[in-house]
Amino acid sequence: MRIAIATETFLPATDGICTRFANMAVEMKRMGHEVIIISPDLGITEYQGIPVYGMETFNFALYGSRPWGKPNKAIKKILKEFKPDVVHAVNPFIMVTSAVHYAKKLDIPLLTSYHTHIPNYLDHYHLPLLKPLLWEYLRFWHQGSDINLTVSASLAQELEEQAIDVHGVMPRGIDLSQRDPEFFDQDLYQELTFGLPDQKLLVYVGRLAAEKDIDQLRAIFNYRHDICLAIVGDGPEKENLERLFAGTKTTFVGFKFGQELAKAFATADAFIFPSTSETFGLVISEAMASGLPVIAAESGPTLEQIQPLKTGVCFESHNEASLIEALDCLDQPLLMQAMGLQARSEAQKYSWQAAASCLVDYYEQAINHHFGQENNCSNL
Repeated sequence: MRIAIATETFLPATDGICTRFANMAVEMKRMGHEVIIISPDLGITEYQGIPVYGMETFNFALYGSRPWGKPNKAIKKILKEFKPDVVHAVNPFIMVTSAVHYAKKLDIPLLTSYHTHIPNYLDHYHLPLLKPLLWEYLRFWHQGSDINLTVSASLAQELEEQAIDVHGVMPRGIDLSQRDPEFFDQDLYQELTFGLPDQKLLVYVGRLAAEKDIDQLRAIFNYRHDICLAIVGDGPEKENLERLFAGTKTTFVGFKFGQELAKAFATADAFIFPSTSETFGLVISEAMASGLPVIAAESGPTLEQIQPLKTGVCFESHNEASLIEALDCLDQPLLMQAMGLQARSEAQKYSWQAAASCLVDYYEQAINHHFGQENNCSNL
């Protein structure tokens, strides 16, 4: 199968979408499929033998921490030359709208997928009145595709309520060779706990942006004096967060890659995740694979990954008392050990190979639907 994946973000950027498609593209190539990536031009032209076509970029004021791709007629030329069997338009919002447009114009089977819950972001950027207009825009770019996927069952329900048809949930995967409790580093633990005795270390991994609600975690230090926090990642809120957490036992680790990121995931007592804006939150599964219990703000996508008191604990977002109560689990070592073991066991069910195989099945369904063949594609 010849597969063209057009995405609003790709490597070397670091987020859940990049992780998902970098891994699945490689697996699909191993399966014998021809794959190309069309993305904003971030300086790479191939990834592990997979061609990457970079489109001209611009900076977006509300989200200026990375370049965005412009809609581009060059995508039509790329599709005509590559002659894909299917086009996968990942999160069509700006550049990827061109992939949707030209796939339809060239009569190529089209699969769209919804990953970033942009309407929810408007609350964090004080623009809630724009939500109805944004939903209308998103409906336009997702309608008319042969298959439309999203990344969690709870989000699928919300999209259906907004009159966006959803035919299934994107498979998840984890690189279990790079997310493993064996990456725990005692020296790093000592560094992140400032060499102090009787400390518990929490780690957050992700973008430092307003919608991630990391500022909620500052309240921890008003109630607990035995907790250290490691914040791994970067983003537009970094300077504000550094000011907010100044004087606390918090370390801003910055971006980490490869084995250093594997160590960052594994070297903690628990993973903490305050965001409720996620459509899935792949880092939760990665933390579980690293053997960490997860302490997370309750949301539909989060509860699709965490089993309360079995693999983690949930708290009510923006509720200090609920957050502090959730941290009581840190004082129960047997419970923490049991949750960490169960988290690892649960995460081991998901491989990128299985996820890629499932996605290829959806591509075949999109092709069958496009050409009028019988198709039962919903897994909801």
